[in-house]
Amino acid sequence: MGNLCFTKMVASGNDFVVIESSHKLQVTSHKLLSKKICDRKHGIGADGVLFLEKSKIADTKMRIFNADGSEAEMCGNGARCTALYISRQPAADSRLRKTTIETKAGLIGYEVSGDNVKVKLTDPKDTMLDIPIKINNRNIKVNFINTGVPHAVIFTEGLDQLDIVPLGRLIRYHEKFSPRGTNVNFVEVLSSKSIKVRTYERGVEDETLACGTGSAACALIFALKTNALGKIHVHTRSKEVLALYYEILADKFNNVWLEGKARKVYEGEYYV
Repeated sequence: MGNLCFTKMVASGNDFVVIESSHKLQVTSHKLLSKKICDRKHGIGADGVLFLEKSKIADTKMRIFNADGSEAEMCGNGARCTALYISRQPAADSRLRKTTIETKAGLIGYEVSGDNVKVKLTDPKDTMLDIPIKINNRNIKVNFINTGVPHAVIFTEGLDQLDIVPLGRLIRYHEKFSPRGTNVNFVEVLSSKSIKVRTYERGVEDETLACGTGSAACALIFALKTNALGKIHVHTRSKEVLALYYEILADKFNNVWLEGKARKVYEGEYYV
């Protein structure tokens, strides 16, 4: 295959390798290539790879492959990196862009101003509150919402002291969420408009410094439980604070926007 030109990008501590697919790769190639690229010892190192392809209905089509080679339907922070990438191309002659990205979850709107990026997520679905499940012979209640990808949301205290990986892995593979599994988010309430979130990500199979769709999921479940309106601040593991905007009517959300900073880290060539 030769050398692949890539761009390393990061949003809220979530890091991605962006590759423009000028030729068609087989799905197996995407999977194998992503696992090798994301390897932090022998590859470039990343939470995932964003393959950008031509789209007939949007500026670009974004395909997201996780570090384990699995393909995700959507990625909030990945979409923000893609939006910034598009806006920095020579054809993008304006500092402010308003357009769309095609994903497996649907069309994602975005706005870019400097390094600040807002993405409009697809309308959330499959919301369920206080689902009883048993983990290690303990009964716990889990909330669920799909913000482009599935997310379990658990409220807790003392979030910084928790070892979320073992518990996150058990919930991620729990029969309640089979066969697709779920991302798992742990939430601590800071105020009536502010929460702190840590996420175990499906596909990465570990905690990440942030998760865009997970931050959205936590904010929306929090809004449902507290009747908070309009805007929630989400404090991530990376210390960046994301903003989640939304409208709600009859317990259904729409016009959901995720906002935060993204940046290009470096460019290079990867030998395949």
